[in-house]
Amino acid sequence: MALLSSCHPLRLSPPPPALRSTTKKKPSHYALKCSAENRTLRSPLYTRHSHLDTRQLVLEVKERLKLKHPGLPVGRNGRDDEDMILWFLKDRNFSVEDAVFKLSKAIKWRKDFGVSELREESVKRLYATGKGYVHDSLDIYSRPVLIVVGSKHFPSKEIIENQKLCVYLVEKAISKLPDGVEDILGIVDLRGFGVQNADGTYLKFLFDLVCHYYPKRLGELLFMEAPFVFQPVWQLVKPLTSSYSTLARFCDAETVRKEYFTKETLPAAFKL
Repeated sequence: MALLSSCHPLRLSPPPPALRSTTKKKPSHYALKCSAENRTLRSPLYTRHSHLDTRQLVLEVKERLKLKHPGLPVGRNGRDDEDMILWFLKDRNFSVEDAVFKLSKAIKWRKDFGVSELREESVKRLYATGKGYVHDSLDIYSRPVLIVVGSKHFPSKEIIENQKLCVYLVEKAISKLPDGVEDILGIVDLRGFGVQNADGTYLKFLFDLVCHYYPKRLGELLFMEAPFVFQPVWQLVKPLTSSYSTLARFCDAETVRKEYFTKETLPAAFKL
């Protein structure tokens, strides 16, 4: 996948605190998640929408998509997919107009990109490099885990092929979501990462995916063992990611081992 095939010379400033140290105690993901859920349950937005209200909103979005965008595909992940409509309604705070706008763009993108046609065979060559994969086990919060190995990625002219591999892996991770779990964990393994691996274009594409086409499907993105040379890439991309940059956490491998996996579920590449 692709991390600034070309970039302007940058003056390197001292790394931000997150890159210098991970000793500061961070609230557990579980605590943050519970806190967010409790806020949701107490919020007027949640209490204002009963099951019947939500059902009516889904049908309204469905009807508007049919009238305004009759050419969009139907079926799974199409304009009449009520599960997908509900997900985008939640993302847009139950605004029908906003959900229709964002969802229509997402469905059109899926059609133009050929998401439904992506198979392991279609990304076989890049998949075989090991630059990205979905871990066999879930993390301790029962989330599927998508891992990107930065040192195995080299910027190239195969931009579309790298993007297809990225989308295929996101789709594969989402397909492994257990009942009651709504997001996945992303890990960018930056051990051995060098200037030759830097590609801000790909990193920006990843954030565009989770913002526009898979909203709230990425629960957290870990940049593991980020070296100093990664800082310019992140500083260029971060302002373009809007609030989604808050999903990022810089940490070391030991933190990943202790806070996200058991000994049995730890990825083989992360074991001591």
